[in-house]
Amino acid sequence: MLLKLIPAFFILFGCSLAVQSQNLKKPEENRFTKVVLAQRIEEPMQFQVLKDGRVLFAQRHGKLEVFDPATGKVSLVATFPVSTQYVSKTGEVSEGEDGLQGVILDPDFEKNHWIYVYYSPAGSEPKNVLERYEWHGKELLLNTKKVVLDVPVQREQCCHVGGGMLFDKENNLYLSTGDNTFSRASDGFTPLDERPGKSGEDSQKGSSNSNDLRGKILRIHPEPDGTYSIPKGNLFGEGVPQTRPEIYTMGNRNPWRLTIDSKTGWLYWGEVGPDGSQDDIEKRGPQSYDEFNIAKRPGNYGWPYFIGDNKPYRDYNFDTKTSGSLFDPANSINDSPNNTGIKNLPPALPAIVWYGKGASTEFPLLGTGSNSAVGGPIYRLHNFNDAKRAYPSYYDGKWFVTDFARGWINVIELDENGGYRSMERFLSDLKLNGPLDMKFGPEGDLYVIEYGNGYFKNNPEAELIRIEYNGGNRKPQVQASSSKIAGAIPLKVNLSSEGTRDFDEGDVLKYEWKVTRNGAAYKTFTQSAPTMTLASPGTYKATLTVTDQTGAKNSETVEIKAGNEPPKVNFTVLSGNKSFFFPGKSIKYAVSVNDSEDGSLQNKRILPSQVSVSANYLSEGFNLTEVAQKQISTDVTAQFAGAMAMINKSDCNICHAKETKSLGPAFVEIAKKYKGDVAAPSNLIKKIINGGSGVWGHTMMPAHPTMTDNDARTITNYILSMAYPPRSAKNLPAQGSFTTVVPEGENVDGSFILRAAYKDRGANGMSSQTTEKILVLRSPVLSVAEASEMKNVSLNADKTVAIVSGTNAFLKFSNVDLTSVSYIELIALRGRTPISQQAKIEIRTASPDGKLIGTFQVEGAEQQRIRAVLNEPAGSTDLYIVFADAPLRIRQLRLSDRK
Repeated sequence: MLLKLIPAFFILFGCSLAVQSQNLKKPEENRFTKVVLAQRIEEPMQFQVLKDGRVLFAQRHGKLEVFDPATGKVSLVATFPVSTQYVSKTGEVSEGEDGLQGVILDPDFEKNHWIYVYYSPAGSEPKNVLERYEWHGKELLLNTKKVVLDVPVQREQCCHVGGGMLFDKENNLYLSTGDNTFSRASDGFTPLDERPGKSGEDSQKGSSNSNDLRGKILRIHPEPDGTYSIPKGNLFGEGVPQTRPEIYTMGNRNPWRLTIDSKTGWLYWGEVGPDGSQDDIEKRGPQSYDEFNIAKRPGNYGWPYFIGDNKPYRDYNFDTKTSGSLFDPANSINDSPNNTGIKNLPPALPAIVWYGKGASTEFPLLGTGSNSAVGGPIYRLHNFNDAKRAYPSYYDGKWFVTDFARGWINVIELDENGGYRSMERFLSDLKLNGPLDMKFGPEGDLYVIEYGNGYFKNNPEAELIRIEYNGGNRKPQVQASSSKIAGAIPLKVNLSSEGTRDFDEGDVLKYEWKVTRNGAAYKTFTQSAPTMTLASPGTYKATLTVTDQTGAKNSETVEIKAGNEPPKVNFTVLSGNKSFFFPGKSIKYAVSVNDSEDGSLQNKRILPSQVSVSANYLSEGFNLTEVAQKQISTDVTAQFAGAMAMINKSDCNICHAKETKSLGPAFVEIAKKYKGDVAAPSNLIKKIINGGSGVWGHTMMPAHPTMTDNDARTITNYILSMAYPPRSAKNLPAQGSFTTVVPEGENVDGSFILRAAYKDRGANGMSSQTTEKILVLRSPVLSVAEASEMKNVSLNADKTVAIVSGTNAFLKFSNVDLTSVSYIELIALRGRTPISQQAKIEIRTASPDGKLIGTFQVEGAEQQRIRAVLNEPAGSTDLYIVFADAPLRIRQLRLSDRK
């Protein structure tokens, strides 16, 4: 690395506000409120906030729309005929990133009503265009069109369009353009394919080409007649041979969401990197990195020869598959036959922040998995002197950035010279769905537009939001509940405001309950927890409004249905273990149903045939806590609730959908492809963790190096299950015995879910009520992560190993049913710190010094499976695993009913 371009903040002052901000207190997260403005926006891209609070935004398929906060509605401004597809030389058609990419208001919009749009016009000419129009608040005046700039492109292969725009204080317009290069045929490395006919796969035609507008940030000065002039100080002067004077920065792959620091005038942006997740320094070069960049002056940012902090690629011959030398940041040479510009390029400048698919040692807060850097605004307090909800001075001079795939917002702090100082998460519980643009509005709010999960489709999660800051009095946080939400009349209910709180200490709160029946006013209460008796059948809504002493108020409503008592259902185990199953063993059970209006099973007014009793075996990914607490039904989606939760929390939905192709193949297509392939599970687990490509074309599967084998296996099993019809539950009688036989070929560490449900007949004109009771018999395995309490014990990173670090250590497992359990096995491990040569582990009940019911004896220092025979049955109890010696490492406990 020859140079490190580091921006410097506050150089006009002897004292740095960035330094001062370290002494400011970080605002409480409860002072920020997410407000959803518009939902179900189809493929939103860039937006602009007007002074009156309206938000103008572009949608990729050509619509320009505006959100009006006065009405809460979105209206159409214009529709542009756009090109969104690529047509290969062989005629193959594929969806790409092109379309309507950006919109911006002229700095003098209030006077001239000019707006600029950047898009890929439909038609045979491959180009993107920057156009100017007049807009007076309703429909766009299409007859005022001025074509400002054309950017010639190729439309045979995807991707990278750029399209972000902004103005500086001199009214110069900045426009980002992508390298317009197909990079997925480059194995995740840099696309330098110089073979004839492969220019679409050679980024040297654009990014490192001084005579081409692609892969750049352009800076022009729009003129009143629709033309533009060249500002002084761009990378190449006017009239320099083999250069374009519009270029401000070059060596960009896909610069994303530009911003300018209003104090320094420096330019900031995110840079989307390629897809590789592994280094291959000897043959190709570094893995992929996304970047956050700063330009204090024009420059070359290195792509496609360098990435991150100027990590160099090798000159690679795609024809002979041979590798050349590493590129030199100080002496970049573009000798591609596709280059029409100068050969000797300006020195390459490094990113200030860079991160790959795996965990970053330099910037650990950025996370892991798929990544797609999106720049954001530099917050300057002086821009919001009269704003209603200006963010506090703690954030003054800091850079808000986000990531399309990972969904966080991070705040980067720089020192007085512009060097990286620190990073912190903004709102730890906030998870965005495909954030694509982010900026502060005139009242100080942070606006974000979310594209949703998945590419090239109308995502239901797509929305426009703003995040408001309340630096003064905060509204009360209201929780309303009722002791009963349904029942027979007369129905006595206790209303409760428990959980309601006000974050401003000392505020006196006033409570008001307004109750309606079937929409009409019924009763009003001013107590925080009133009691009422509902004498007539109907649907009641009790709305609690809490007002603080300043008049700030908030409300919540609870619904109560009176007139029909829900049935009572119980599933009782008469003999056998109530928590665990032992393969091939039986339990005896009985189901009881009682309903105030319908009768009961016992008096035969409810027939056994009217009660649904079933059993199902769920082999993977079932969330036992969710079943026990929420009593969810055991349908096919519940079977893989854990896997679905993992997918929703990870980046899987960015590239995959269940039944439709996105950037990657549909899950059902993956399942069909590998149906019956015994090697598929292990291969797919490795691919999820390590990444890969080549099976479904050139699309690169990003690595997930921090995902555990167990989590990857859970996701894999869920996906592969889609090749088979869902297994129906086995119907059972209301009373009898059930033998826990694991279906052939299934994982033996799953769960049996026994369910009893009854839907009553309704009463007093009220609809029927359903009650179900679920009994979960899980495999007799306790993972160390399930311990409800531990002393002098820690867990490893993936929470599969307990590490004993001191004396008098223990693990507590709450409410474990030991009925029929004869012995317990565990695995003692040898780690970096060897296990004790002779160690004793005790099994006690009720407390760490409670009744001793078994003992493990560790002999030797090797990994070993050891067994402790239990002295006597203990029923349900708190189980303590007590360690008399350290150091020691253990894995899961397995219970057995064998003698």
